[in-house]
Amino acid sequence: MSFVILIAFIGILGALASAGFFMLRKGGDKKSPNMARALAVRVGVSVALFLVILLCWKLGWIHPTGLPLKA
Repeated sequence: MSFVILIAFIGILGALASAGFFMLRKGGDKKSPNMARALAVRVGVSVALFLVILLCWKLGWIHPTGLPLKA
């Protein structure tokens, strides 16, 4: 499970880096469709990662550890 999360984070950072590259290559004034596509991919991968983590929690594959409460 941690391998999937690691791959998703690498994908998110890669999409963010490519959006920054397209933004700097075209200049700040012009909007690039490649930059918008890279940002859309980043948002999509982030939402998919959140849903996968939520699904794994519901199925009992991962458990929250949290801090123990002491009364």
